[in-house]
Amino acid sequence: MKIICIGRNYIDHAKELSNPVPKEPLIFMKPKTAIPRNGNEFYIPEFSNDIHYELELVLKIVKNGKHVAEKFASSYYEEIGLGIDFTARDVQNRCKEKGHPWEIAKAFDNSAIVGEFISKEDLDERNIDFKLTKNEEAVQVGNSKDLIFSFDYLISYVSRYFTLNKGDLLYTGTPAGVGPVTIGDKLEGFIGNRSLLTCYIK
Repeated sequence: MKIICIGRNYIDHAKELSNPVPKEPLIFMKPKTAIPRNGNEFYIPEFSNDIHYELELVLKIVKNGKHVAEKFASSYYEEIGLGIDFTARDVQNRCKEKGHPWEIAKAFDNSAIVGEFISKEDLDERNIDFKLTKNEEAVQVGNSKDLIFSFDYLISYVSRYFTLNKGDLLYTGTPAGVGPVTIGDKLEGFIGNRSLLTCYIK
């Protein structure tokens, strides 16, 4: 199982970090050790003083595929859920300044929280409202209609380079509103009014 992540897939998020809007998907990966064993707890690592949350819609891949045509991509996922891509922003910024890859800021242990999933049959994939609250206050609000690259396009694009396997997770990008966490925070993710993810910062 692998975790495939898409960066800068919402224009407003790219702009808030002063990044250019991509002309093709920006892909990075997380190993399966990024998913914490204790599920809904995140322990701030000692190597960062600036951990940020990034809420994302997540697709669960249900079959193997390579060079998937976009018109067939919808058959590769049946459920949509929520995940948090935790990012060590200070580490990432140092890597960027040096022109280095930034896996250590994104792919470290326990950096990928995964919530529950909903059947895509129960959702309008082009109009999914989702949000993240921190200590009961909304901090990120997004809608799938604002994706730069659609779910199906992402699956097709990613499969050009990486074979998709059953059980893979595709994090589809985060909207604007990313920000820091501190010990004691409670994060909760919603699709519509349905809570699908809760995470406690330790």
